[in-house]
Amino acid sequence: MRSRLVLSCLLFAACSSGGNGNTGTPPDSPVTADAADVFDTPPPPDAGPIVVFPMTPIVGNGAPSNADVLFGDPSIGIPGGPCIAEPSKGTLLPKKFLRQRFRLIPANGENLFEIRLHTPSIDHDLVAYTASTTWIVPQAIWDAMNTSLIDQPIEYRVRAAQWNGTALIGQPTISATGTFRIAPVDAPGTIVYWTSGASGNTTAFKGFNIGDETVHDVMGPSAVPGGGVLCVGCHTSTPDGKYVAFSANSTVTDGRNAHVDMRSLDGNATQPPFLTPSALTLINRSPNQQSPAYSAAHWADGDHMMLSMFPVSNVPSIIWTNLEATSTDQGTGWGVIARTGDPGQAGAGTWSHDGQTIAYSSGPLVTSGMNLDNGRGDIYTVPYNGGAGGNATKLLGASDTNYSESYAAFSRDDALIAFVRVPATQNPYNNPQEEVYLVPRAGGVPTRLMANDPMECTAAVSPGASNSWPKWSPKVQLAGTTKYYWLTFSSRRQPGATQQIYVAPVTVDANGAITTYPAVYLWNQPTSESNHTPAWDEFQVIF
Repeated sequence: MRSRLVLSCLLFAACSSGGNGNTGTPPDSPVTADAADVFDTPPPPDAGPIVVFPMTPIVGNGAPSNADVLFGDPSIGIPGGPCIAEPSKGTLLPKKFLRQRFRLIPANGENLFEIRLHTPSIDHDLVAYTASTTWIVPQAIWDAMNTSLIDQPIEYRVRAAQWNGTALIGQPTISATGTFRIAPVDAPGTIVYWTSGASGNTTAFKGFNIGDETVHDVMGPSAVPGGGVLCVGCHTSTPDGKYVAFSANSTVTDGRNAHVDMRSLDGNATQPPFLTPSALTLINRSPNQQSPAYSAAHWADGDHMMLSMFPVSNVPSIIWTNLEATSTDQGTGWGVIARTGDPGQAGAGTWSHDGQTIAYSSGPLVTSGMNLDNGRGDIYTVPYNGGAGGNATKLLGASDTNYSESYAAFSRDDALIAFVRVPATQNPYNNPQEEVYLVPRAGGVPTRLMANDPMECTAAVSPGASNSWPKWSPKVQLAGTTKYYWLTFSSRRQPGATQQIYVAPVTVDANGAITTYPAVYLWNQPTSESNHTPAWDEFQVIF
């Protein structure tokens, strides 16, 4: 069991916000080439076989050289093979993503495995033999697949057997088959996430560029010049990607004792040059100044603005701060966002990329800037209105009285809002019942992410998997008439397992129909560490 000191830091650190880079389109506008990367749908392959898969089996990881002879006819086998924990059936992978990994959970003591990939455009299968329960597509083959097999169904089939070192014991078993596809678009940017480390008693930011097979240290408390910061969390990117903004905690025993800090990602951890002494005084106010948020529409010389959560007259509220302020006076250097019509306390605020709308959680009790301790939370939206705020409105589909909703996040084009929900009386923070949903910016019928569900053959189920903290990728892309969105979130998919980072694909067709897909596990992260609260942006970090 973790000590109380560490739990306090975890409670504090598990908050973030959704500001990220580039200018978005109005919420009801179609995504065009000006607002998104556009990709043509790839033409059908040329006639004749494509040489992407090797003609001979791949044998490695302890498998015998004659494994293909041992397994024999590929049609031979009995049902009841290993659980295929990765990938899920129907997985959609971004182009140039992590290589596809297969993770198997033996069902009958199997210790030798045959993995077969098939696609109609190739006249032969890829066949691999391994004695390991994990197998990753070799890099050269993966590169070829990302060129020649875009948007094509790739079927996988697994057979397994007990091998005594000489022969197979009985017939091979066969697992259920499935397919995955490589999307015609990539998922650019960098994910920076919060981790408590392998020992559970440290806090730090780590990250990786999409496609990297290792993670890198980004920043820890010791990297903040001047000392006094013992816990870091509540992080997001500034819209230009140059800085990570976070809640800095000078007392690890109390997560409420926080202020906002902003540090460069070039290895020097310096503060922005435009940050004035008055603004520095304002963002250093504590306790309970947390969860910084930014908008691309208010991130330019003469207009560097920040939202944060701060108690005003002992009521958790949303405030704005002018980071170029020449005065600390209210109304000049900072101000309160009016939330007319909302009787609750405010937490977990986020800002649309067009700078027009703030989405936040409202509930009877908000602590640490984002915790709905007594549940009963709803997502509200309120206009920014130059910092004046205005009428606060419940977001239809994210304000159901049967649930407590929180952690809103705008998609890069501001067309969709992701959020999490739990039963009405429960706090969404670190709750096994959390699930991620989507609604249009203007509200509507919520869409439950298929990515909430762990693989059927594993012991994990959702609700129960702690699916939390959705954050969108920094670009929306078009291929043909389909818009591609990518969403990252954290999840605890096995009892007793650490929190880990996943990616959820989402597509929207020309008619506005939303399709969601199974979760993609980011296998480059350390499983021994608790990794969560990811932020996905075009961070200009130097690894």
